[in-house]
Amino acid sequence: MNTRHTRPFLILETGQPVASMRRHRGFPHWIRVAAGLDADEAVVVNVEGGDALPVRDGFAGTIITGSGAMVTERRDWSERSARWLRDAAQDGMPLFGICYGHQLLAHALGGEVGDNPTGREMGTIDLQLHPHAEQDPLFKGLPAQFAAQATHLQTVLRAPQGATVLARSSQDDCHAFRWGERAWGVQFHPEFSATHMRGYVHARRDALHGEGRCAKSLARAVSATPHARRVLRRFVRHARGLHGH
Repeated sequence: MNTRHTRPFLILETGQPVASMRRHRGFPHWIRVAAGLDADEAVVVNVEGGDALPVRDGFAGTIITGSGAMVTERRDWSERSARWLRDAAQDGMPLFGICYGHQLLAHALGGEVGDNPTGREMGTIDLQLHPHAEQDPLFKGLPAQFAAQATHLQTVLRAPQGATVLARSSQDDCHAFRWGERAWGVQFHPEFSATHMRGYVHARRDALHGEGRCAKSLARAVSATPHARRVLRRFVRHARGLHGH
């Protein structure tokens, strides 16, 4: 027997995948599938494309997608979204930001975003959890180190005041944070399959070559990341639980 949920999740679409991967549809679809949400359990608002931000009432939570844009560009749609997210976080709405969404949420809450001092992080990476992640609803019980997919040039240089940094990698000291009890940001992509990740590596092969890195080697090293996906699914379950669903 299927359980129907009266509150859908809001997905704020902040950008499109690289052109070569759009045959697999967009970030909201990848997120919805990875999160285990049916089509009628998610409402997509394309803020990058000009859609108006909705009234917050009636949603189980909000997931913010990745983007090819940079938070430091301070685009109008991005700054409007940041103000909306700040108010939503302060009002206790469950939030989950991915990559650009992670950075945008940090910026909205007073953190600092900028170019990653170590350069581009790309491919299947090793994520290390801080010991206190064992007390976090989304990360508890996961291995202290597990694989995740990543592709980014900018990063959260300073987490928002009062935030708890939960994970790091060799190239990024803030791969995940929690602010308050209901807002999370993750730099990694829990919605990426190995196919998505290899597609991104291939799309960035010229840039990687210019950085002295081998796209073929990176692509060969791509693997599945089931623990990273569990974090996204746990957010969905946790947010629903807050509403008694």
